Amino acid sequence: MRGRSSTIRAGRAVTALAALLAGALALTACSGGDDKKDSGGTSSPVTGVSSVTLPKLNGAHVEVTAVWSGAEQANFKTVLAEFEKRTGAKVTFVPAQDPIMNFLGSKIAGGRPPDVALLPQPGAIKQAVEKKWAKPLGPEALGELRKNYSRGWQDIGKVGGTQYGAYYKAADKSLIWYNATVFENAVAKVPKTWPELLTTAQAVYDSGVTPFSVAGADGWTLTDWFENVYLSQAGPGKYDQLAQHTIKWTDPSVKRALTTLAQVWGTKDYVAGGADGALQTEFPASVTQTFTGGDQPKAAMVYEGDFAQVNIGDTQAKVGTDAKVFPFPAVGPRAPLVSGGDAAVILKDSRAAQALVTFLASPDAATIQARLGGYLSPNRNVPVSAYPNAVQRTIAEALIASGDDFRFDMSDQAPQAFGGTPGKGEWKDLQDFLKNPKDVAGTQARLEKDAAAAYGNGS
Repeated sequence: MRGRSSTIRAGRAVTALAALLAGALALTACSGGDDKKDSGGTSSPVTGVSSVTLPKLNGAHVEVTAVWSGAEQANFKTVLAEFEKRTGAKVTFVPAQDPIMNFLGSKIAGGRPPDVALLPQPGAIKQAVEKKWAKPLGPEALGELRKNYSRGWQDIGKVGGTQYGAYYKAADKSLIWYNATVFENAVAKVPKTWPELLTTAQAVYDSGVTPFSVAGADGWTLTDWFENVYLSQAGPGKYDQLAQHTIKWTDPSVKRALTTLAQVWGTKDYVAGGADGALQTEFPASVTQTFTGGDQPKAAMVYEGDFAQVNIGDTQAKVGTDAKVFPFPAVGPRAPLVSGGDAAVILKDSRAAQALVTFLASPDAATIQARLGGYLSPNRNVPVSAYPNAVQRTIAEALIASGDDFRFDMSDQAPQAFGGTPGKGEWKDLQDFLKNPKDVAGTQARLEKDAAAAYGNGS
């Protein structure tokens, strides 16, 4: 393993995912659409047999925070309600603002830290430890992690060999969702390689539909685009080095990746609304505009993770029939497998806080949210049958089968000032690149300047 990225290689799992997705889509089509549409929270959870022992906590109060809203927040509150039922504790969910570390800093400065925070970046966990905010996990939570998680998912929650985070939520960020009707009308093929993706985009364009929807208003989506191209093209070794800033953003490998990205971002009329329109498009709209408008949507494809299903659920499209998905195509020798996730971290240590993180590390909690949709767990003991549709079950199965064979989101490993702050650092630099994809050298220079300042290791 290298650094905080719990990783080995990213080839076998993607190949398996491609085959599994093909089978899942065929199964969905043959079933006549029996799977319920993943609206993000219409099903009733069935908790099943308890697999984790929790203490009685009558009278205890726990405050938990995360940058979650909408269906994601509502579904998580259902999980918290089950914890309350089992323990007698009272749990309050406090929506956090992004960037969450600034939000937590203000809470801690005011003497009112939440008991538990769901942190979306390993870099944030490290920062919380360095600031002496985070508390180590106790033996009960550690026991659940060891039973239920691969070594890789345990390691990315560690700082200096001590376990501070329990990854409750994961994401497969190497997926491209597409409008099946548009592909059928364009006689477009599902691509397996980057050149094939460009051929497919041209076929879609020739049919009268813009190929790609890009959520440029949310800089994190642009970092995900870059990471998939870079991992596949430069390889896992270079990926780890760039993630740790032991090579510079002026490295030729970054130039190649940006030049490759420009083949999509810089091709006239390949991005819905052009650069200016994309820079005003937030992630939810980037998904919904791909699956509304009948056979003339604003775009045919949208890149992002499995969680896009929540937003597809806001349209009339059905996952697996109208909205289909393929793995991010191979740019180099191997297709990429980039993952992200949110880890539960204790900021105010108590018996109740430790019990909550123990619960979140158990299959019980994850199974409840899996059944509600729009969620993926790295917990290998969550039954695949808990996921509400064939496509999501396939994605979950492939993630667990991959073990440690993945790379964690690069920007999430970076200091927040570089990889996790709206309007700054990598987010802003890639937004500027989306606006002017010809400026590869200038983009590299800005990325390196901002990275050097955030990592504190010079330029």
